[in-house]
Amino acid sequence: MPLKIVFMGTPDFAVPVLVSLIGHGHEVVAAYTRAPRPAGRGLAERRSPVHEQADAFGIPVFTPKTLKDPDAQAIFASHEADVAVVVAYGLLLPTPILEAPTEGCLNLHASLLPRWRGAAPINRAIMAGDSETGVMVMRMEEGLDTGPVAMAERLAIGPDMTAGELHDALAPLGADLMIRALGGLERGGLTYRPQAEDGVVYAHKLGNAETRIDWTRPSKAVHDHARGLAPFPGAWFSADLGKGPERVKVVRTFRAEGAGAPGTLLDGDGTVGCGEGAVRLATVQRAGSKAMSFQDFFRGARLAPGAVFG
Repeated sequence: MPLKIVFMGTPDFAVPVLVSLIGHGHEVVAAYTRAPRPAGRGLAERRSPVHEQADAFGIPVFTPKTLKDPDAQAIFASHEADVAVVVAYGLLLPTPILEAPTEGCLNLHASLLPRWRGAAPINRAIMAGDSETGVMVMRMEEGLDTGPVAMAERLAIGPDMTAGELHDALAPLGADLMIRALGGLERGGLTYRPQAEDGVVYAHKLGNAETRIDWTRPSKAVHDHARGLAPFPGAWFSADLGKGPERVKVVRTFRAEGAGAPGTLLDGDGTVGCGEGAVRLATVQRAGSKAMSFQDFFRGARLAPGAVFG
């Protein structure tokens, strides 16, 4: 018998799970997502990707600012769900919410827990140079991503894979894993194991202060930093392009042969010296412009080898 589900999620990453729930015949009685926020140049309110998808399916959408309020908790309980499926929702779930569904709340998390608990597991895995990550379905507790794990799938991280590419690979993998976990739940065969006590690492929310490239680091660290922030929020460097220092966003990098003083442009192909070795800037983006190859940027900016990036 199909499960009666409350879905809780906000970004693009959560949408494939919602679509899969509907496609497999589950009854999604409500969708919870973050409230619309001002976005774009006109600061018009923009609904979340989950809000848009749920609305297209005709699913009632709820956007409470908090779930700590007794009225919000009463509304949630009134759905009488078998289980809540949670994917990057963005709000804390207090105990009354966690305990309301008959089978509790199942969370899809984009890491191999207990490594990278928290807000930015995809970015942090790449920034740390991890060669593997994955998705896990766990039963939620009050702690931050501390609950017991039911199922997992692993995925290799290629040496040049960006956070955007890893996101797009993990999203369908996670949707399939959640559907299989719910199948186990329907059959009464879903079992959980506690997370390991060793190896806990937190994927703290990305901060603006850490997006600037530090050219004094080794080339691998610079490369991992740039691809872990691509395409958003984007690593950047400053360069004097004729009108004083400008911020230039880095879209794609590769490790490269060569050596030079940190931050020094070594050639017209975008090879830049690091504290150890060099990286090649393949694609960059000036403020207000589209992303372009470094060669096009090089010609338009009238740079020359020997320029120093900050």
